[in-house]
Amino acid sequence: MKISETYSHLNGLEFLLVHRPKLWAEIERVIASIDANACRTKVSKEKRTMDKLLYSPIGMNAAFKQSLSKTGWAESRVSYWVTRSEKLVRKTLSMNATEQKQEILDAGEVPILSYNQTDFVRDRVAVEVQFGKYAFVAYDLFVKHLAFYVRDEIDVGIEILPMKALQCQMSSGVAYYEGEFYNVIRNGRGVPSVPLVLIGIDV
Repeated sequence: MKISETYSHLNGLEFLLVHRPKLWAEIERVIASIDANACRTKVSKEKRTMDKLLYSPIGMNAAFKQSLSKTGWAESRVSYWVTRSEKLVRKTLSMNATEQKQEILDAGEVPILSYNQTDFVRDRVAVEVQFGKYAFVAYDLFVKHLAFYVRDEIDVGIEILPMKALQCQMSSGVAYYEGEFYNVIRNGRGVPSVPLVLIGIDV
């Protein structure tokens, strides 16, 4: 596969090129190593593409997971406690999970365990490979990467998406680079408030 487009939000790419050039080069190599044809295994049952052989989102995700895992990228999960009180949520945001729970209990409220998970993290850089529905990308960009950044777990989030030309050869409903790029631009320069790199890939 190949990188067709990149977009640097809040200097995310510039940060990588200056502070994590080896990681950026590694991501470029991983993308180049993915054999898209090996993932063209899904027989379509949809009207517009009936009986055509499409690229499998599951197969592509598996290929990326295998390649990234081999080079030391691993899943990261951060647990935290939430409650219904705005005052308590604001007070406990910067606390660790144990302190959050105790603070909520001491206030007589009910603590609810939650977590944020990202697929691949290494050296304070998070990578999400997204061949899922539109809503999943919005969650990655506006919740997941931001949550890890606010908790000082990462410096940059990377979102890998298919270009529209590739997405047209996949199941319907899969998000694509141009659409998500538009969504980020539409929200203004400072939103989301986390340095990001959007990568559009094609075959």
